[in-house]
Amino acid sequence: MFGRIDKSKGLLFVTHDLDHSIRLTMQNMQQEVEGLDENRLLNTPPEDLKRYLVEKFGITPITLLRDQWHADHQDVPVDVRHDPMRWIDDRTRPAMVAGERVEVRIPFEGEPELLYTKANTFNMNPPRALIEKNEIVLRYDTPADQPRDVRALVDQTLKEIEQHLGWQRPMIDAHNQNLPAAAEQAIGQRRERLLAQSQRAEALGIPIRRRADAPKTYALPTVKRKVVPTLPPATTAQFKPEPALAMELYEHILKVVQDMALVVERSPDAFKAMNEEALRQHFLVQLNGQFEGRATAETFNMAGKTDILLREGDRNVFIAECKFWKGPKAFGEAIDQLLGYATWRDGKTAILVFNRGTETSTVLTGIDTIAKAHSNFKRTNDWPHESGFRYTFHANGDKNRELILTVLVFHVPR
Repeated sequence: MFGRIDKSKGLLFVTHDLDHSIRLTMQNMQQEVEGLDENRLLNTPPEDLKRYLVEKFGITPITLLRDQWHADHQDVPVDVRHDPMRWIDDRTRPAMVAGERVEVRIPFEGEPELLYTKANTFNMNPPRALIEKNEIVLRYDTPADQPRDVRALVDQTLKEIEQHLGWQRPMIDAHNQNLPAAAEQAIGQRRERLLAQSQRAEALGIPIRRRADAPKTYALPTVKRKVVPTLPPATTAQFKPEPALAMELYEHILKVVQDMALVVERSPDAFKAMNEEALRQHFLVQLNGQFEGRATAETFNMAGKTDILLREGDRNVFIAECKFWKGPKAFGEAIDQLLGYATWRDGKTAILVFNRGTETSTVLTGIDTIAKAHSNFKRTNDWPHESGFRYTFHANGDKNRELILTVLVFHVPR
């Protein structure tokens, strides 16, 4: 990031310009995205690639570890030729007398090069110190006949260093805050460009549309709710685009499901005797009343015992499992079952948990614990919801083939 640095001079915070270094770091990040193999970029989940770029091009500010500092001293000859209070015949040559060297070492965390980098705010009297690995070294040589207490000098130098580090921190924080969005934009722009160039873009969306005359069935008010990293593993084999359900359609499907669940909760007598299959049929009716698609005559259909499926060709694009809560173990089996059906990249899935009689908090805790412990779990998504979670999982045998799993818990009358 900062290039080569001459550390022998002792002057800190003068060698490089932090603003220029930050701009160069952003450019290097963008160049890395542009330099990635085309198929590797397309085969790598964007979120994984973004995380790698943020880790690699983020800047770790300096933090002094004052509680770990230590000092040492030793006898050394000291050159006093520049001391005006001494009588010295020839000041052009070293005049050595017995003396003492005190060396104070202050460990630090962060990128050592920052100690040689000037912030936008600075002064014309920078501190001096030596940098050895991840330690600041303050060295004081004193003649034996003129001993002095160096503690005040140490405190003053560290105060000046902390001042310069304080000037750096807002610039570094701003860079680190902007980096994820910049990385996401760089990745997205190159992906779009590559797909457009090869005329693949149209293959990434399913021709599914919401009916213009779709009834607003059960519509209810919505309630707002530095180790150097390595590239994530990915193949450079030819990228094969796969249809993906648009996120806005996925959210609308879930909205229809939640609206139907509220009807169940508010009309307990009509639904209390229903089993999984009967409840699932009500959800299917509402979904097919809202959407139409080319995959089948009936866009949403059942397959197996508990699935709600949206298919494109011979693969499942949206899958929802309907399960009564029977404990954490059964929920883990539902995840396994879902992963067995999810075969496309960027698949959208859901598990609808019908809860009869168990404390909701107990159910939510069990769901979150089992999901995060699953071997295919990748991350929790930012999706605030009072009775559900959203996760990213990877497909069986392929960590680059991601799917979104939304889990919703509904109370079903007994």
